[in-house]
Amino acid sequence: MFPFDVILFDVGGVLLTNGWDTRERALAMEHFHLDPAGFEARHHEVDRAWESGAIPLQAYLDATVFNEPRDFSRDDFFAFMLAQSKLLPGGALGTLKQLAASNQYVLGALNNEARETNKYRFETFGLFNYLKVALSSCYLGLCKPDAAIYQAALDILGRPPERVLFIDDRIENVTGATNAGMKAIRFEGEASLHKQLATLGVM
Repeated sequence: MFPFDVILFDVGGVLLTNGWDTRERALAMEHFHLDPAGFEARHHEVDRAWESGAIPLQAYLDATVFNEPRDFSRDDFFAFMLAQSKLLPGGALGTLKQLAASNQYVLGALNNEARETNKYRFETFGLFNYLKVALSSCYLGLCKPDAAIYQAALDILGRPPERVLFIDDRIENVTGATNAGMKAIRFEGEASLHKQLATLGVM
C-alpha cells in the first residue's frame, strides 16, 4: 500500500517562481516608475480579495495602479506581471514529473493565486500535464494558511487527512496543513525534498 493517496504541491516557490511577490512587484514599480510605498499599501488592501476570486483582475489593477491616469495601459502592466513567472531554479517540477510518471498518486495543487495569473501559469508551464486537480485559492474562495482552505481541500478530495501529503515553501502554510491532519513537508530544494520523500516511502 502506498503511503499516501494524494500529494499536493504549492506552485510559487516550489514549482515556479513567485509570480507576483515582493520582489516581482518591486521590479514593476521600477519599470513603470511608480511609487513603491503607495502601491504596496493599495496592493495589501485588495490582494486577498483578488487571490480568493472575490474581485477580477481589472478591479485589482484599478485599485492598485490605475487609481490615477498612467502613460501605459492595463495590458502593458499585466504583460509585465505575467513575464515574472518562470521555472524555479532547483524547483520541484522534476519531482512532480517523476511522481506523475509513476501513476501511483493523485497529484494536485494547493496554492494561493489569482484566477488570471493561475490560468496563465498552469497553461504556460504545462502543469495540467501532471496535476489532476487545482485547489487554488481563486477557485475555493479561501487562502492559505486559513484552516478553512485545508478542510475544503480534504472535503473535495474525499480522502482522510493522513492520506494526503502537502509540499510548500512557507512554514505557516506547512503548519496549517499539519494542523488539518495532513503530512506536510517544507520545500527547501529538490535534493532535500527527494530525501524526505524517500524517507516517507514515496520515491
